[in-house]
Amino acid sequence: MEPPIDSRLHGLKPSATLAINERTRTLRREGHRVFAMGFGQSPFPVPDPVVKALRSHAGEKDYLPVAGLWELREAVAEHHRRVDGIEIEPEGVLIGPGSKELMFLLALAHDAEILLPTPCWVSYGPQARLAGRQIRLLETRFEDDWKLDPGLLERHCAEQPGRARTLILNHPSNPHGGAYTLTELQALGEAARRSGVLLLSDEIYGELHHQGAHVSAARAWPEGTIVSNGLSKWCGAGGWRLGTFAFPRALYPLRDAIAVLASETFTSVCAPVQYAAIAAFRGGPDIEQYLAHSRRILAALADPLVARFRQAGLAVSEPLGAFYLFPDFSPHAAALAARGITDSVALCDRLLEEAGVALLPGSSFQRPPHELTARLSYVDFDGRRALAASQDTPLSQPLPQGFCQSTCPDVLGGAEAIVDWLGA
Repeated sequence: MEPPIDSRLHGLKPSATLAINERTRTLRREGHRVFAMGFGQSPFPVPDPVVKALRSHAGEKDYLPVAGLWELREAVAEHHRRVDGIEIEPEGVLIGPGSKELMFLLALAHDAEILLPTPCWVSYGPQARLAGRQIRLLETRFEDDWKLDPGLLERHCAEQPGRARTLILNHPSNPHGGAYTLTELQALGEAARRSGVLLLSDEIYGELHHQGAHVSAARAWPEGTIVSNGLSKWCGAGGWRLGTFAFPRALYPLRDAIAVLASETFTSVCAPVQYAAIAAFRGGPDIEQYLAHSRRILAALADPLVARFRQAGLAVSEPLGAFYLFPDFSPHAAALAARGITDSVALCDRLLEEAGVALLPGSSFQRPPHELTARLSYVDFDGRRALAASQDTPLSQPLPQGFCQSTCPDVLGGAEAIVDWLGA
């Protein structure tokens, strides 16, 4: 007898990012040379003070409060005050097993339409569908650096005024590395306020703004914004699975609803990891040095990649944060069509098969299937080695010529493999 499967699962596939990671690992185990540019995992090690804190609390075995360890909630609130300049109270912080889980519980708890500026992270849409929520895609343009036009947001909301909506804004962005200025966020915040839209600001890459100049969306609309953060990207601890939500006081009823769901699902986050996370969010000189060198490496690596792809005729925005590019191959559309490539899935399949480069198709990020876009994650390098090499040069000086070639050769090699495959 075939068991019945909930209709919300029909057509859903495993997360594209996790699937490309497994496929890359399999190909490498089989002896194939693969440039791993599909999975977005931080290349850098977890900072030493955080590792030491985990080691010293390895014996913690008790269930912790559903909302999280109080000392950690205090540290997260202080982090947002110190780093982001926003007023968050410890009571407004929720700790979850990754921000991904908290986002799903928000979709379950908040009976609202989900607004997704595209391109957007691969799991926002599937999560909304699993929660039974309607989704509206708000397409952005390369010409606007993939930023959402506040007028587009207001025009959509005016079609059905009074309807509850959640806008998910991710910046710095996965998949293109773009970031908003305070002026741009203020315009979006005003549009959201006038339209009664709740803003979920996914700022998991905030500390990886290449110039250390991240601006939280909560500064533009503090009473209507939930800020999402965690350890996975800026702290290199994706596998530790710890995420945070920070709520303003006006949204505490929603915080309470999510906490109820948490109590019936994950109960609480791993105790040793919560204790260790206190060290991460409290920061300090070692953490600041770690972040400064991480940013410098990512910025230095982005420059030659953007230059090489533009030289090859691709349309690509310069990333301001994170570790992603979102190149558009459409200038080569005619040549690619002659090779039987007319959509982003075929583009990425053939790149992997013929050039050994793993990318993710733009369609995985809610772009139209026949748009020839793809996400490239430039993290295929030894982050510990790169950090050590960066530390040999004072932060007041530029990295030496040849740094990227010596520390990140596979990233540059992957870019060359793409250009060679194009014949550009």
